[in-house]
Amino acid sequence: MNDQVAPGFRFYPTEEELVSFYLRNKLQGTRVEDINRVIPALHICDYNPWDLPEFAGERCRGDLEQWFFFVPRQERVARGGRPNRLTAQGYWKATGSPSFIYSSQDRVIGKKRTMVFYAGRTPHGRKTVWKMNEYKVIEFSEVSSSTTGNPQLREELSLCRVYRKTKGMRAFDRRPPPPDEVVEGHQSVAAHHQNVEATSQQNHPVADKTNYLFDNSSSEDHHIPNNILDMAVEDNEPSSWDWEWFDFTKF
Repeated sequence: MNDQVAPGFRFYPTEEELVSFYLRNKLQGTRVEDINRVIPALHICDYNPWDLPEFAGERCRGDLEQWFFFVPRQERVARGGRPNRLTAQGYWKATGSPSFIYSSQDRVIGKKRTMVFYAGRTPHGRKTVWKMNEYKVIEFSEVSSSTTGNPQLREELSLCRVYRKTKGMRAFDRRPPPPDEVVEGHQSVAAHHQNVEATSQQNHPVADKTNYLFDNSSSEDHHIPNNILDMAVEDNEPSSWDWEWFDFTKF
């Protein structure tokens, strides 16, 4: 990469690029020096989300909307434990179900999970506007006796996109259409560029670290059930990836 960045440069990768290029190359140990200048490795839970922008890669420190980090697997997870997502002033809580990341050839290439940051401790944590998308690579090892691949979820490293919730929907929040749904390519590209332009106009300074901290869109954020013991780990996270979700006839 050149040392000088063109005026107006902004790092705004698609989910496919994050998984298939940045995360995959990082796992394979290729182009590491260039990639680290854009996406550094960081243990995210050592910091509160509003402190993370200052640790962004040198190519992305001017971004006011989203920040990217490689996150190594915790030692407790490597030993078979559950992830600890507590920070000094809150915790990350997984929300919804994991979804797949698809390539432009409609092949599954990764797994995505969305998390929301809560300030405080359970059962009195308060939902904030800080969110995170966690991406992991899914690889297929060729099997000589089969025409399909053997899927493997790479757990040793993930790529996380940290951002703040806005009223508008970003392009990277949108899930891909069903395989049987026909989408005109030029319409998708046009929608993506319109979204990039719209979100660029809605950026807010991050000098005030508590700015736009809490999400008051739902009353349920203030009353968390007492039977939930630890919101800082993934709820109902399966011990292994459910490969029955795949339609292997597509690969």
